[in-house]
Amino acid sequence: MTEPLRIVSLLFPNVTQLDLTGPAQVFRHLPGTEHHLAWHTLDPVPTDAGFSIVPTTTIQDAPQADVLFVPGGQGAFELFDDAVALDFLRRQAPGARYVTSVCTGSFALGAAGLLDGRRATSHWGSLPLLEGLGAIPVAERVVRDGNVVTGAGVSSGIDFALTLAAEIFGPEVAKGVQLGIEYDPAPPFDAGAPGRPEANPAQVEATRASAAANRGPLVEKAAARLAERRAAAESAG
Repeated sequence: MTEPLRIVSLLFPNVTQLDLTGPAQVFRHLPGTEHHLAWHTLDPVPTDAGFSIVPTTTIQDAPQADVLFVPGGQGAFELFDDAVALDFLRRQAPGARYVTSVCTGSFALGAAGLLDGRRATSHWGSLPLLEGLGAIPVAERVVRDGNVVTGAGVSSGIDFALTLAAEIFGPEVAKGVQLGIEYDPAPPFDAGAPGRPEANPAQVEATRASAAANRGPLVEKAAARLAERRAAAESAG
């Protein structure tokens, strides 16, 4: 019997729910696939949308992932101080076929030391800060560098999941899922990204400034920890 494809998503408080649930809706239609939501406990985890999501497993009991996935949200930055969660990512990554994220989930991967020298993307508001964690920021909706696949902000998660589905199962399977979930975007405004004709330049500037002020120091602290970890590893070696 063929082993199932195991997708393990790291769930955490203050996750942006669509970062997780958008890809999850794609994943559930893929053949022979298990999707595990891992956190410290099995208690409901609050999202940034005012409702909670229930984990299916704990970090300790989660199976080895074929696809390791980290969604984003402010909670991704709070993971910088969660040594257990970061160690979980470090342990899982070597055995995973794909190491992936959506939105600011890439910052958690970076804080775990998994994006060194890798091209990666994130939400446009925080994207430049990703360089501080060793990544090469790329302003594209889905970015692949080797076995690392990252999606940009929030709604990009569906594009990311369909891209991954095509990579693993083939384009026809991915197209069938896209049709089944009626993913046929036709937004009422052309304002969905910086530089689009109807995007508000003042909002773009304010969002980037807020990210730099509020998240920049957290990234600097995480980068310092990474440098200490590398130095310790070199000394031990």
